Amino acid sequence: MNTPRRKRTLRLRTRVMIFFSLTALTASLGLAVVTFATARSFMIDQRQQTARTEAFANAKTVRDQLLTELRFDVATLRTESGGFTVLLLHNRPYAADARYSMASFPIELSTLVSQGGSGQQRYEYQGEPYIAVGINIAAADAQYFEAFPMGSTESNLRAIATALLVGAGVTILFAGFAGAWTSRRLLRPLSRVATAAGEIASGGLDVRMPSENDPDLDRLASSFNEMADAVQTRIEREARFASDVSHELRSPITALTAAVEVLDGRREDLPERSRQALDLVVSQVRRFDHMVMDLLELSRIDAGSSELNREEINPRELIPRIAQRYGFGEVPIDISTTVPTLVRLDKLRFERILANLLENAREHGGSPVRVFAEMRGRTTMVLGVEDAGPGVARGERSRIFERFARGSAARHRVGTGLGLALVAEHAQAHGGEAWVEDRPGGGARFMVSFQEVT
Repeated sequence: MNTPRRKRTLRLRTRVMIFFSLTALTASLGLAVVTFATARSFMIDQRQQTARTEAFANAKTVRDQLLTELRFDVATLRTESGGFTVLLLHNRPYAADARYSMASFPIELSTLVSQGGSGQQRYEYQGEPYIAVGINIAAADAQYFEAFPMGSTESNLRAIATALLVGAGVTILFAGFAGAWTSRRLLRPLSRVATAAGEIASGGLDVRMPSENDPDLDRLASSFNEMADAVQTRIEREARFASDVSHELRSPITALTAAVEVLDGRREDLPERSRQALDLVVSQVRRFDHMVMDLLELSRIDAGSSELNREEINPRELIPRIAQRYGFGEVPIDISTTVPTLVRLDKLRFERILANLLENAREHGGSPVRVFAEMRGRTTMVLGVEDAGPGVARGERSRIFERFARGSAARHRVGTGLGLALVAEHAQAHGGEAWVEDRPGGGARFMVSFQEVT
């Protein structure tokens, strides 16, 4: 069954920083838009008011002079730099600058003034922005037009817009840094929780979190410590139970073993059916005794009382001796030339690993067909045992190293289900690991790595 791939998401710290940045972006842009719109409206309104006031003042001057002198010189009017005026007197245009005429003003404004009204209009002339003011002087049969430049106002608005955008950018950067700082500060307790949980998972059951100044975070630390206390208590209770049960079983198992050995020594005096029953009892008692010994060994490992004692050994001498001691003297042994003459290993643990692998091959793989040792890298030695059995299914290759686990091919075979678990524990004590793979030609190849052997 294929496990669906988990969708990858951004880290929580990154999401917090992005949230701060987006919030600052939204707020700063919104504030910038409102500020710019308000400033623009105010500055344009002020400019239009100023233009209207100056235009009406000039128009009054023109009217007064026309009514008294019946003539007026437009050049005498004081206008803004960059602006221009046109006086339409008795339908004849007069301009202070020959470059300008009635065509320089919007036709809509000219039409409005010609119909007796007055008004103003924003427009562009030759690519420059202006405010045009048109005033009808009915008493003198004249129309006055004046254009005021908007260039300075537009420049000021662009400067304001640039300043607001720069301010928004600075605000976003500041918010991003604030988000990163805040997320790091907020997630620091979670990092400590993750670190403590990892140490507990690695076997450090006495690891606890320190108290926090913040009440909410202190509640998290207290809850975690209470959980760790409960887990430690339960694990220690279960470990003590397994150890106590194993110790209590040693005496009756020893007595039972002695009794069945006596009966087995006089098997010739028993009838055939009794011999078959005796064989079954002997095999099961021995299996039970083996299981109790394995449980005791695992209990010592769980309690941390079994230390790693490295010493220099010669694998070319030790491996054949162990194989001979456990009845596998005929199994071919292949030790690579890359393996040093002396390696640093825990001799007892190494013997236990090799013996369990050989026993496992005999019980579940028919018999071991080869034992080998080789170097991988400068400081890692690998020990392997091959068999010609049915092999191990891929889905079971990691699970068979768990306690009391059995592969599907070994469901009905004799064994305690603890041998490979002990192999994995002793390999981990050496800084290595245990695994299984297919053997070329059929069967399984069980491998164990040992770190820092040289």
